[in-house]
Amino acid sequence: MNFKKTNTISKEKWTEFIQNHPHVNIFQAPEMYEVYSKTKNYKPIFLVAEDDSKNVIGILLAVIQKEHKGILGKFSARSIIIGGPLVKDNKPEIIEFLLKEYNKEIKGKAIYTQIRNHWEWNKTEKKIFEKYGFVYEPHLDIIHDLTVKKEDIWNNITGKARNKIRKSLKNNIVFDELKSINNVTESYKILEEVYKNAKQPLADYSLFKNAYLVLFDKGMLKIFGALYNKNIVGIRIQLIYCNCVYDWYAGSKSQYYKFNPNDFLPWKVIEWGSKNGYKYFDFGGAGKPNIPYGVRDHKLKFGGELVEYGRFEKIHNRFLFQIGKIGLKLYKKIK
Repeated sequence: MNFKKTNTISKEKWTEFIQNHPHVNIFQAPEMYEVYSKTKNYKPIFLVAEDDSKNVIGILLAVIQKEHKGILGKFSARSIIIGGPLVKDNKPEIIEFLLKEYNKEIKGKAIYTQIRNHWEWNKTEKKIFEKYGFVYEPHLDIIHDLTVKKEDIWNNITGKARNKIRKSLKNNIVFDELKSINNVTESYKILEEVYKNAKQPLADYSLFKNAYLVLFDKGMLKIFGALYNKNIVGIRIQLIYCNCVYDWYAGSKSQYYKFNPNDFLPWKVIEWGSKNGYKYFDFGGAGKPNIPYGVRDHKLKFGGELVEYGRFEKIHNRFLFQIGKIGLKLYKKIK
């Protein structure tokens, strides 16, 4: 088995492999590598496993994220792997190969790695991750089946949420697709407010700008807005790939909460996905089991299946990891 890096595989070969994989997802796609590589304080890592006939048998795309450049960046450097690695037939020896090579590649570059799973690994596979220092942690996600009847999707929404959606419509809130780069800028301003209020760091604007430039014309990114008197009061940024719609970023202007944009938009996005022939809507993270989490409570109002795919985490530098945790607490206090 040979080990190859990014410049040794064509985009076509990469795409063909992941689109034929049962766990295909946008976060392991070459287009996301392109987005990451152009984003400020982001650096992608891409690993390929090939067999002796040079057939692709495994792919892993990670992205190192930092809050700052230079020395300060070292205290916030983390590597995130979403929906990977993708391995042919989930063969243990290929998983092991990729994890071993990844550990070599990431050394000295990140404080910790987090693998956000998009499916459930079996016990044997989990042991391989543990062998290479990755600790499994339970974590929830919410998946909607968009192939069922629209009436059934609507009926799975709680009565309270349905009433809020009806009120939005009565208040003439309009659902629309936002298509210009100026809409990306407007959406980012809304996200800045949301993340500031939540005292959470937000990715640099360049992530959203590059996602638009790389993905939009390919139909892989959609920005949906809730409009009141033609003004954008709420947005949801969705990633689109194969049969799935991924809820990526979302936010609303606080002065318009009375119009319920945070209830109106999820329903309209789910409705849009169903109408346009997609099979799944991935509503994203829902926190840890048995630990209260308001975001999960909100998302579950719209139905969907609560699944536990979990996460793997490996700390590469425990000292800097602890410093980083202290820094995040200080950031929240300052904000």
